[in-house]
Amino acid sequence: MTIRRFFKYVNIVIAVFSLAALALGYWFVFRVLPRTAGTLRAPVSSRAQVVRDERGVPHIRAGSIEDAVFLQGFVTAQDRLFQMEFLRRQAAGELAEIFGPAALTSDLESRRLRMARIAEAHALRLPPGDRAVMAAYARGVNYFLESNRGRLPVEFTLLRFDPRPWRVADSILAGLSMFRSLTTTWPNEVLKQRLLAAGNRTMVDFLFPVRSGGEAAPGSNAWVLSGAHTASGKPILANDPHLEFSLPGVWYQTHLKAPGLNVAGVSLPGLPGVIVGHNERIAWGVTNLHYDVQDLYVEQLDLPSGRYRIGGEMLQAAREPEPVRVRSARSIEVIVLVTRHGPIVLSDSQRHMALRWSGAEPGFEFPFLQLNRAGNWGEFLAALERFPGPAQNFVYADVDGNIGYQAAGRLPIRKSHDGDLPVDGASGEFEWQGTIPFAELPRAFNPPSGVIVTANQNPFPPDGPHRIHGNFAPHYRSRQIRMRLASRKTWRAADMPAIQTDVYSAFSHWLARQAVAAVDSQKGAQPAVVEAARLLRNWNGQMAAGQAAPLVTALFYQHLRKAVAERAAPGHGSQYDLQMAPAVLERLLTERPGTWFPDYEIMLRAAFTDAVEEGMRIQGRNPANWSYGRQNELLLKHPVVGELPLVGKYFRLGPVPMSGSPTTVNQVTRRLGPSMRFVADVADWDRSLMNLTAGQSGQVLSTHHKDQWEAYRAGRGIRMPFGRVEAKATLEIEPESAAR
Repeated sequence: MTIRRFFKYVNIVIAVFSLAALALGYWFVFRVLPRTAGTLRAPVSSRAQVVRDERGVPHIRAGSIEDAVFLQGFVTAQDRLFQMEFLRRQAAGELAEIFGPAALTSDLESRRLRMARIAEAHALRLPPGDRAVMAAYARGVNYFLESNRGRLPVEFTLLRFDPRPWRVADSILAGLSMFRSLTTTWPNEVLKQRLLAAGNRTMVDFLFPVRSGGEAAPGSNAWVLSGAHTASGKPILANDPHLEFSLPGVWYQTHLKAPGLNVAGVSLPGLPGVIVGHNERIAWGVTNLHYDVQDLYVEQLDLPSGRYRIGGEMLQAAREPEPVRVRSARSIEVIVLVTRHGPIVLSDSQRHMALRWSGAEPGFEFPFLQLNRAGNWGEFLAALERFPGPAQNFVYADVDGNIGYQAAGRLPIRKSHDGDLPVDGASGEFEWQGTIPFAELPRAFNPPSGVIVTANQNPFPPDGPHRIHGNFAPHYRSRQIRMRLASRKTWRAADMPAIQTDVYSAFSHWLARQAVAAVDSQKGAQPAVVEAARLLRNWNGQMAAGQAAPLVTALFYQHLRKAVAERAAPGHGSQYDLQMAPAVLERLLTERPGTWFPDYEIMLRAAFTDAVEEGMRIQGRNPANWSYGRQNELLLKHPVVGELPLVGKYFRLGPVPMSGSPTTVNQVTRRLGPSMRFVADVADWDRSLMNLTAGQSGQVLSTHHKDQWEAYRAGRGIRMPFGRVEAKATLEIEPESAAR
């Protein structure tokens, strides 16, 4: 065979493989991209339209609210079906059925929490209006499934399964998934008990402030300015919820328009309506309230019989079998024991702990379509009064110039709550005494300052009528937002992203000065320690990715936190990592009680030296060459396609160095950060801004899968069209009956 002929054959083989790859790519990926133009017949009552703008956001125009919600379910399934399937399976404890044994831990936790049973119970008792909304949404999802069998997103092909029809209970599961992520505090109670058992009660109590404790948890920022502070004379509202990063992101943008409804913003895939956004008259945003809505009870339980004691009475715990299917392995069955407080979620050294959680309490409602139609403060409050949780701070602005704030959710009233685990609840001391009446929750309307800021800080007055316990955030973010807003007389909507992306940390700046003072008081420090202190001496407190000083302070904080907790509970210092820990340390180092450390400077120098030595291990011996961003990298990858060998790297974002920290307005860690940024301009809704982390579509080869990523990284707001929508694709919806 001649060389010429050999290369001819090689080229033919390459061509064949290339064509085969293109054919496979088309069949499995491009062919399943959503249909966004043309005409579609669907079970709607009258003609409708789905107009997609330049970011792929659907603007739904329908003849009735029911049709609009039906189409919302349809278009969300077009773009996010696998994410919806993942959410409901994660909440129900059914991931192992498709992912195998690796998902068992997640499944067992969800089964112990009885998430699927709770969702089914809530679905049975939904108010008729809420049920109708969720049913219309489910019909839209299922219409997409029925009309696209064999053309579902690539994840279903790769994992070799078809989703079952969507149900009302599945929408509730999607909501409970968020509810759980925003309210899970019971591990902190267990942690405190562990530290109490090993340490000094007074010191451990100091580490867990009763009114403001809590784990490092998702946080958010929201604020609203009255017209007195804006160039337009109308309010501006800003919101950036901080949640765990994912690809696709948490939120799905949508615009619903029908008689009596015209609302735009973000929804949660799997749930109808708009969660954060605006209509023609009002705008609203949310942050997590972080009120504690979970309690553990130590039950006097005889495990073999399932009987437990309340006072002098013996009761029988319910036994609920939970069969868990596992792909490529044998199914397993767990038995969940349920007492009057809730399921046994933890057994530790013969102690059996039951969890009571507000998410499992009867009376679930879904008032968001009512909220979406509200036109004034009174109607807004009427919708929030029905909101069950997760407990949230809502900020408000309207076209009449009013601004407001309302805490919402069902918050348990406790006679006692000091962080101890109650044993035998028969006395009633630790039992819930109902929930705080809506009228008694924190509220503000048109405050004289014309400014409202919520950044997960404690909004309850110290002299209020109820015992308050929550994992509220320290004051650093809320104080910085207020300082930024006070720095100018007037603001425009376009100015807000600069505040949302602020990376100044007052805590880290203060901590740097503590380190410098401690090192300066010592002679003969290691050269690297001296150099690290020099970097901090004139540092401006900006937690910027490319600088060394932020890494020095971050490492110093970690070692200082461990040293303090170790003093309170020897052997357990590394376990202490709470959201309020920075404020706890600041108070300790400001007051410096002699009962903690005989010489604080020695303790600080030791912690700082340990921090510098760790920095040298991970980034080299010269602190001047360190980079904070290398330790604060963000990697977003698709949970299925992003894990594929060879090609998976093409379906990831990052790793990229990120600026920000848990105590900056731009609250960023490797795990969580701003899940979207929203700015509502009440003077002109079309000047409003919204930016998702990556993009609108969950389809990996869609042009809208990650087309918002660069703007997100740069902190650049993207126009949010409302009245002036430029159509890039239009899908006309015809009633099925019109074909007959």
